[in-house]
Amino acid sequence: MSLKEYFNDCAGINGIEVTDEVRDKLLEFMQEVLAENKIQNLTAITDEKDFISLHLIDCLSVVKYLPENARVIDIGTGAGFPGMVIKIARPDVEILFLDSLNKRIEFLKRTCDKLGLDKADFTHARAEELGLKNGYRESFDVAISRAVAKLSVLSEYCIPFVKVGGKFIAMKGREFEEEIIDAGEAGKILGVGDWQVNEFILKPSDSVRSIIIGEKHSPTPDKYPRRSKKISTSPLK
Repeated sequence: MSLKEYFNDCAGINGIEVTDEVRDKLLEFMQEVLAENKIQNLTAITDEKDFISLHLIDCLSVVKYLPENARVIDIGTGAGFPGMVIKIARPDVEILFLDSLNKRIEFLKRTCDKLGLDKADFTHARAEELGLKNGYRESFDVAISRAVAKLSVLSEYCIPFVKVGGKFIAMKGREFEEEIIDAGEAGKILGVGDWQVNEFILKPSDSVRSIIIGEKHSPTPDKYPRRSKKISTSPLK
């Protein structure tokens, strides 16, 4: 079975529809990541079929939650998950890729150019510093992050970027119930109400995935985000 056929099968059993053009660009992106992975550590998943199911299809699952023409920030993007997958699948979406490691950002710049993608910006910075700056703070329709930290910690890094009426999306695995309980007060302090959880089984691995969404109803107080050490050692409760 070819990789294109395998991709089509994975997309189909997960109820995901993409054009052949999008599929081919996603597979090209995969090859770019795997090639760069020999130079810098981007992913532990190097088998192509596993990469398709566990990275590409998984990231495609979040696309439907993004408003049309949304301005999105992918916080701690790493190898471009989920931001690059979103950018390829949804050309209408404007994305800022944010990572604290510059060589990852440089890789994503080169890859976007190679794939002919536009409406993409790249910033090498720390989220807790950038989230305090005009032009970034409360400027995005969606802040998204995939498996970077516990929700109580991640909330303080991400929610300050979201405008009132926008949403914060955290992509998580099976263990989310306790995280949501721990992050309940943090969400309220930072301007988000109750968390909405969309749980699904990612096939063919049969692994549990959850997409956690918090809609922002009020501005984040000026004192947040705090410094990184404070966020990690004393999460909001």
